[in-house]
Amino acid sequence: MSTTPRVVVIGAGIVGANLADELTGRGWTDVTVLDQGPLPLAGGSTSHAPGLVFQTNASKTMSEFASYTVEKFLGLEVDGAWCFNQVGGLEVATTPERLADLHRKQGWATARGIPAQVVDVDECARLHPLMDPTRILGGLHTPTDGLAKAARAVAALIRRAESRGAVFRASTRVTGVACHGGRVTGVETDQGLVPADIVVSCAGFWGQAIGDMVGMRVPLLPLAHQYVFTGQVPDLVGRNDEAVEARLPILRHQDQDLYYREHNDRIGIGSYAHRPMPVSLGELPEVDDVSEARQPSMLPFTEEDFAPQWEQSRLLLPSLNDTKVDTGFNGIFSFTPDGGPLIGESPDVAGFWIAEAVWVTHSAGVARSVAQLLIDGRSEIELHGCSVHRFEEFQLADDYVAETSQQNFVEIYDVVHPLQPRLSPREVRTSPFHARQTDLGAVFLEARGWERPQWYEANAPLVAELPTEWLPPTRDSWSARFHSPIAAVEAWKTRTAVAMYDMTSLTRIEVSGAGAVAMLDRLVTGKMDKSVGSVTYTLALDEAGGIRSDLTVARLGPELFQVGANGPLDLEMLRREAALVDDVTVRDISGGTCCVGVWGPLARDLVQPLTSADLSHEGLKFFRCVQTEVGVIPVTAMRLSYVGELGWEIYTTAEYGQRLWDVLWRAGQPLGVVAAGRAAFNSLRLEKGYRSWGADMTTEHSPYEAGLGFAVRPTTKGDFVGRDAVTAPGAQEVSRSLTCLTVDDGRSVVLGHEPVLVDGVPSGYVTSAAYGHTIGRPIAYAWLPAGLEPGTPVEVQYFGHPVRATVASEPLVDPEMTRIRR
Repeated sequence: MSTTPRVVVIGAGIVGANLADELTGRGWTDVTVLDQGPLPLAGGSTSHAPGLVFQTNASKTMSEFASYTVEKFLGLEVDGAWCFNQVGGLEVATTPERLADLHRKQGWATARGIPAQVVDVDECARLHPLMDPTRILGGLHTPTDGLAKAARAVAALIRRAESRGAVFRASTRVTGVACHGGRVTGVETDQGLVPADIVVSCAGFWGQAIGDMVGMRVPLLPLAHQYVFTGQVPDLVGRNDEAVEARLPILRHQDQDLYYREHNDRIGIGSYAHRPMPVSLGELPEVDDVSEARQPSMLPFTEEDFAPQWEQSRLLLPSLNDTKVDTGFNGIFSFTPDGGPLIGESPDVAGFWIAEAVWVTHSAGVARSVAQLLIDGRSEIELHGCSVHRFEEFQLADDYVAETSQQNFVEIYDVVHPLQPRLSPREVRTSPFHARQTDLGAVFLEARGWERPQWYEANAPLVAELPTEWLPPTRDSWSARFHSPIAAVEAWKTRTAVAMYDMTSLTRIEVSGAGAVAMLDRLVTGKMDKSVGSVTYTLALDEAGGIRSDLTVARLGPELFQVGANGPLDLEMLRREAALVDDVTVRDISGGTCCVGVWGPLARDLVQPLTSADLSHEGLKFFRCVQTEVGVIPVTAMRLSYVGELGWEIYTTAEYGQRLWDVLWRAGQPLGVVAAGRAAFNSLRLEKGYRSWGADMTTEHSPYEAGLGFAVRPTTKGDFVGRDAVTAPGAQEVSRSLTCLTVDDGRSVVLGHEPVLVDGVPSGYVTSAAYGHTIGRPIAYAWLPAGLEPGTPVEVQYFGHPVRATVASEPLVDPEMTRIRR
């Protein structure tokens, strides 16, 4: 009799079959997989997927998912037939902008250990002789990419999982999810109840309907995507046979939103160039006899949408002039608001999990991570960009999901700058200061719906007043996008006078109740039972000691705390923990509050006359807070600074926000106050070596690797999550570390994810970067081998060009911390 939990997986496509294989391979053998279609060809997205597996991605996590899919599928076969054909991948450029982007992608691949090379036109023609070489400028060749035979892989995975005890039930329609006492107890089907301790929905574009069964909002949109088969291509006749099927590399022509693969002597063409085609589940055809040509997920082909792409295809591949479009279909796939998959457990129904919006490319990697979450409690690959809980509440609204998912479809092959903001919807969330910021010419970028000033055009005249040493260099075209030299003015004024920063977009969570101290103490590395008025920078770890988040916790009363957090994932963590204890209430107060950061050597001159509180260094020390007033406005002033200068974060409720801004602004005029934006803020925080969770460190990193060991205080408190891991013998001995670099070439302001070479060998990658206005050089933080001495030369690969950099001691500005403690 099995002692492992009873797991029911809904959906036997590529994700569900992989999950059953991963679970049973780890000893959880009481696994039942249900699907409404026949098996192994169930009729969902997997059944018609073209099977392209490209490993290079802007996201490190997604690249790692894809690389594991390649590794796993290479080891699968069905009666001697392949499940993965490693023909390689080739992306071609027809514009200089695309060619530059291929160099950027090659850098991502290098940073992640994926073999890839930007090749010239002649090599592209050799790799794919059907192409007209006069139409391209070069390409990116990744020899380990290839074609997954998705339906065959499902058959292989089913066979292996069944040999270990898993049960697959075809033609079984799920009608509901049974729950009792806030936990799943089984899955209701048209053939009866299937008992379960854990339910995982891997239903693909049906995932939203399954989530509805437990009241869980699953933010995905089914969209149709065109795929055609040409007739026989004479130049392919005799090159392949039915067993091999393809020898040419899979080809992506992203400037025209197209991709190509061989099907023996025919070519398959996929297009993202057409209008978005949202699909309602109620519109799906009823298919009694599922086959490769007839599936519920295959809608009729709309020939008029493909006509322009057929002409573009014939230009790139002249061999297609000797054939025609034979058949085509509009296949359904899942898209999400940010393009990432959806992984996680319901916040309300314990034991109900989802793994949705996952394509074949990432299927094995996602399944492995979900299996690790279920069995071990954590994934070895960090998942913050994949968690279903990463979204704000408004981002779960049907209209938001529909608009942004369609936008992601349109932009799927676009060259996207890392700072490029969403164009719509905008002004969803604005701080109470928004009108004043608009008057000052704020240039807004967007983050989680918040409009965040990047810089202020009102400060443009001050560029002419910049001292010579503060004048920023002319940037290269890429790093100059979404940037202005005005940021140098705002950094200068912060360092030499005083500036006001809108910090409202940061997540603020109120934790209150008799059990608040104990709950927080268990979750974080720092001591929470400190005096009222204390502010603590601390870490939330997972059981393995990985950094789950960094938090700033202010004790406002004996049973009242304000937690400065990183976003919805922290809110979900705190709410889930509060549900397990008595007398704790957790509230997201971000929208009802606001914050101005007042920082600079003249900050005290600005704020002290406006309040009765003693803001002297002795009266309010660093990392302390006081509830007082500014003018007539009730505020909480926290002695914190993420720019490395004297000052305070000043909080009030939203109705007082505009008045607070006005009072501070008027008082600052004789002192030369400026409003400053995120560009200056990011530069200043890197000069001080302040880490950004999600960019500089994640669950994959320990506090000691990230340079945050000072925030771990096991000797001053009792047990906390991750304590055993961070206090184990050897835990502080690290082989890698987050390392500060200064870039020797002042124009090359790298932006993140670039590979770093040590002695010519790829050894790590950039996390955060900015131009350091105070020091007059670009700064980059990177994960590199531990022990590199300051002064060690390294090389950053930037768009295929080597950029010299040097390991530096941190912080780069005011290491004695005298400026911040005036």
